[in-house]
Amino acid sequence: MTEQYAVKVTVRGYETDALGHLNQSVYLQYAEHARWSLLQEAGIAPSELLAKGVGPVTLEQTIRYLRELRAGDETEVTCSFIWDEGKTHRIEQTIRKADGTVAAEISVKWGLMDLKERRLVADSREVFKAMASDAKAFGL
Repeated sequence: MTEQYAVKVTVRGYETDALGHLNQSVYLQYAEHARWSLLQEAGIAPSELLAKGVGPVTLEQTIRYLRELRAGDETEVTCSFIWDEGKTHRIEQTIRKADGTVAAEISVKWGLMDLKERRLVADSREVFKAMASDAKAFGL
């Protein structure tokens, strides 16, 4: 991938907690939004994944909260696929404020599940290459 994928998200008031900070679970929603946006940008619609009988599954997530976000803050959520050997891979993500300050870093371990067999597919890369109109978006 020549350029890291990013999507803009504005923090909405109803996403904040009693302290006025972005609720901790919403950071993960922003990260997932960026992942699905990248899939669609690369030409893979959720309906096409279902029709093929596969779907991405999150196996583990780690998040580092570095700076608070508040209602009205403009953010950019990045998404980079790292293709490890085997059936599982990683996605590295960063949530940045408009001024470039890193608010959070998210690391996701994931795999592509065969929805009939309920097992991870052997080679997610090949499935993505075959389905995507732009496999370079995934670094393939």
